[in-house]
Amino acid sequence: MDIPKIISVDDHVIEPLHVWQEWMPKKFADRAPRVERMTGRMKKLPRRFNFVEDPDGKPADVWVFDGLAMPINEGVASAGGDRSKLSNGPMLYDDIQPAAYDRTARLAAMDSNHTEASLCFPNFPRFCGQTFLECEDRELGLAAVQAYNNWMIEEWCGDEAYGRLLPVTLIPLWDAELAAVEVRRCAEKGNTSIAFSESPPALGLPSVHTDYWDPLWRACVETGTVVNMHIGSSSTFPRTGPDSPMLTMLTLVHEGSQRALVDWLCSGVFERFEALRIALSEGEVGWMPFLLDRIDYTWRGHQGYAGVEDRITRAPSSYFEGHVYGCLVDDPVALESRHRLPFEQLMYEIDFPHGDSTFPRTRESAEKLIADSGLSDVEAAQLLRNNAIGCYRLERFGIEPAHVPTPSVA
Repeated sequence: MDIPKIISVDDHVIEPLHVWQEWMPKKFADRAPRVERMTGRMKKLPRRFNFVEDPDGKPADVWVFDGLAMPINEGVASAGGDRSKLSNGPMLYDDIQPAAYDRTARLAAMDSNHTEASLCFPNFPRFCGQTFLECEDRELGLAAVQAYNNWMIEEWCGDEAYGRLLPVTLIPLWDAELAAVEVRRCAEKGNTSIAFSESPPALGLPSVHTDYWDPLWRACVETGTVVNMHIGSSSTFPRTGPDSPMLTMLTLVHEGSQRALVDWLCSGVFERFEALRIALSEGEVGWMPFLLDRIDYTWRGHQGYAGVEDRITRAPSSYFEGHVYGCLVDDPVALESRHRLPFEQLMYEIDFPHGDSTFPRTRESAEKLIADSGLSDVEAAQLLRNNAIGCYRLERFGIEPAHVPTPSVA
């Protein structure tokens, strides 16, 4: 099979050193996020890693902002490396492959990896901008959000990268009305989507079961902006116990996407906003058919006290179609059960430059996944390319769907 050029709906950028130094208003020049080289060690906090200076530790490049010291760690910048030697320790920009933070190098890496276009999530701001939510000075936090968005759209995704690097912007999570304003501002500049939390209450924010976020959803519908929820965007990861190994957490990271899906299907948001689209990024898909069946089974059996009578008017799973997009890296179970899902709502991702990325062998990985799952040429084109174009309206960037010839009949 000659597979089409891939559109990855989940990659990341390790922000270059200059982002906030050059894009923040001058009044915040001395408070803008910056990188300092330190020697020390990682310290795990409840919601994130911090860096503690220690002369016996390791050298690291550390993002410093509003009392935060956040190092670059190997797990987010080691695509293509020897996985058996990876750690989650700190590292220097000198040790990161340039494609993680340099636009020209990123485009070259995409060319070598059979990839036409890529949506890029943040690193230092965390997956939905939690870093700026935690900033007590709201004016400073908003300035940092807007600086990132301007850089993302105008520089990272501009010029030679236009139509290849596709923007995902942040919102001021602490204010739904202000978030709606930012969505409209960024849409006018050529945005595709925003990053949102898989579980807002975990961040101290109202849930999707309230109408608090309605101004944001309305702005997303009016501008055609997709709401992305990346795993870990609640600043929580599953742990089975205090002594459980890292493998347990890495195996269960999709749980955040599961919780998000159930919340959204029960919330009534899709009743109020029929054109709203959401994507569950890096959550895989194989679990979705079971969960859709389970939520309907539970709804039918407990209608007397399910608590959704004033929110939804039909079976919860019926809201999936046209609204929820699943994203997968390497999930043969999902593709084997694809008849249980709207196939046009499944999308492919590479997760560059994270350590579990399929880079630099994404083409081979995709070919094997397609062959093992028995996908047709049409289905392969949908998964690797066309579904993303439909979800994010990528034709506006000049990106065209792959057209698969119909086999002739003798």
